[in-house]
Amino acid sequence: MSAGYVTAAEMQEQLGGIPLERIRMVPPPGTATEEDALRVQDAEGRTCEVLDGILVEKAMGFFEAYVASKLLIALGRYLKDRDLGIAVGPDGLIRLSAGRLRAPDVAYISWNKLPGRKIPDAPVPALVPDLAVEVLSKGNTCKEMETKLDEYFAAGVRSVWIIDPQRLAARTYRARDAVEDVGAEGSLQSPELLPGFSLSLTSLFDRAGNR
Repeated sequence: MSAGYVTAAEMQEQLGGIPLERIRMVPPPGTATEEDALRVQDAEGRTCEVLDGILVEKAMGFFEAYVASKLLIALGRYLKDRDLGIAVGPDGLIRLSAGRLRAPDVAYISWNKLPGRKIPDAPVPALVPDLAVEVLSKGNTCKEMETKLDEYFAAGVRSVWIIDPQRLAARTYRARDAVEDVGAEGSLQSPELLPGFSLSLTSLFDRAGNR
């Protein structure tokens, strides 16, 4: 097996114990490139991250996609008024660091990181978002999310929100060791990055039904 792994179980463990069905075996693990991720996206409509040459499918259920889209719409409206930057969804792959292509469910990128306020036309730009948002799905694991947090903050992301539709809750990080739990009656806010923005979880989960 490629990428220095002897068994599939070893590779799975290194990727945070994620379900094996999320790990693509074509191309062989350890050889995948950003072009492979784009090919899968174009041909199958599936979003894959690339982790040290391994294609890993994003875990995203239907309701989780709805939640991410609601947040993206709310951020888009806010940014239209404030003109601080742009917000993108998970189809916007970014090269977070060497060998690591990530696709946050929602990302906010300030104009300060986009010279001339020009949006990159590269299929996979080398960008570090100011805010990265992950909406948890059943296929995510705790170890996987811990790794993502480590990577985001090591790369220079200033804030990370992890939204949990099953618990109707969220956790917001201003740093790797600075976390705030947001309950069902709370709101998503980031005064430093998004002054005046506030989205209640009640509104975000308004169509949750029975969880």
